[in-house]
Amino acid sequence: MFPIRNIHGNTVGFTARLLDPEAKEAKYINTPQTSIYNKSAVIYGLDKAKRAIQQEDLAVMVEGNMDVITSHRVGVKNAIASSGTALTAEQVSVIKRYTQNIAFAFDADSAGQTAVKRGIDMALASDMNVSVIILAGAKDPDELANRDPELWKKAIKERIGAMEYYFSTTKKNFDLNSASGKKQASVYLLAEIAKIKNRVEQSHWLQQL
Repeated sequence: MFPIRNIHGNTVGFTARLLDPEAKEAKYINTPQTSIYNKSAVIYGLDKAKRAIQQEDLAVMVEGNMDVITSHRVGVKNAIASSGTALTAEQVSVIKRYTQNIAFAFDADSAGQTAVKRGIDMALASDMNVSVIILAGAKDPDELANRDPELWKKAIKERIGAMEYYFSTTKKNFDLNSASGKKQASVYLLAEIAKIKNRVEQSHWLQQL
């Protein structure tokens, strides 16, 4: 079981790993919403990470409890996680008290990549500087940090901007040699470029498109 603490370090809930391999429920069970546990506002690990986030001027947003714990153990003390939910506007507002910069490192599976996109969209809507950490050869930060802490730190340093990430995935997902592929790619990217608040930055990516 993992205690979930609020920004002041007070325990407000728990999350636990199911031990039954045959269980049909989700593998993690969380305390339900209560009068003291507001899921949309609580950020896992922020009570321990807030000072490091200010010092590094960067919040490293990971997906799971173990990603946070392992990161802190190997010296990446600015790692936090949204408590089992998609990143919310309330959580972004809390993070912005400490930094304008956020980097996402979610699991390499499709669910993780969907969560990255939702997180990027939410952070861009709040005019944050958003980047993505590419996990080469590992399914999540916990695995990478356990294998080699320096590789995890290197991946954070070599993070790429959110729009660079979108352009990169577009090249992989669409056939840019065909008219239909170009059309699909432009529709997808224009929707993302439209979410950028800063007009100069938006203009730059329109030119890239």
